[in-house]
Amino acid sequence: MQKSYYEKPRYKLYQANCLDILKELPENSVDMIFADPPYFLSSGSFTCQNGKMVSVKKGDWDLSNGTKKNFEFHVEWIKACRRVLKPNGTIWISGTYHSVYQCGFALEVNKYHFLNDIAWFKPNASPNLSCRFFTASHETLLWAKKGERAKHTFNYEQMKNGDWTEDQLKKPGLQMRSVWSINTPKPIEKKFGKHPTQKSFDLLKRIVMASTNKGDLILDPFTGSSTTGLAAYLYGRNFIGIDTEKQYLDLSIKRFEELDKNMKNKQQSFIKNNYENNYKNNSDK
Repeated sequence: MQKSYYEKPRYKLYQANCLDILKELPENSVDMIFADPPYFLSSGSFTCQNGKMVSVKKGDWDLSNGTKKNFEFHVEWIKACRRVLKPNGTIWISGTYHSVYQCGFALEVNKYHFLNDIAWFKPNASPNLSCRFFTASHETLLWAKKGERAKHTFNYEQMKNGDWTEDQLKKPGLQMRSVWSINTPKPIEKKFGKHPTQKSFDLLKRIVMASTNKGDLILDPFTGSSTTGLAAYLYGRNFIGIDTEKQYLDLSIKRFEELDKNMKNKQQSFIKNNYENNYKNNSDK
């Protein structure tokens, strides 16, 4: 097995092509996969970001190789994911119209069974500059299981009755629907830098809480700044993230180490307060 780029208990990162790591992982070993694959959108055109015109090129990894080769790429990595997924495991794929339809067909080619397509509505999405079409303000999330008879994890009660106040559309005590209103990443989430397709922590928190249990193994084959990993670690899951780009793995490490430090400080504070309260109660007797 290739040596990890970074490793801590319950959190592991690899710098590699995801296909190379996926073929080395044990078969039927992963509970859930979240993937935000390249959109192949980089073309030298421009978009709006924070009110400014910026180049669409995100990096060489996002350059298109043509429709046929792009589709073959999606078929290949989705097939590799199927091998490592447990029989009852599920996969989430995020994308825009530039890529998500190819990913959906690739899931069908690889005999996955669709559970939902989720519309992630972004209330604070950037405006479009051309004023020649509707402003893009959502991404599509595909959720599928390995086979039609698979008994996948879905934490229904938590989705229905949990605290989802960040979502303007979710009504307390009612079933969670397939349109989620969640803002793009907060400024604090970009404290150490940002990835061009960085996902909101609130989005990954919901996905992790909906489709996994504590102790499960979550894999992200295009981990970027590893928001998936942060949500997995915070809520007691195990994580493997893979990316080719060193700069984003280094960003992932900074984000993880801050989270880990905050969690340990909070735990120490809880233990200290609990000890002091017990000591006080015993002293009063």
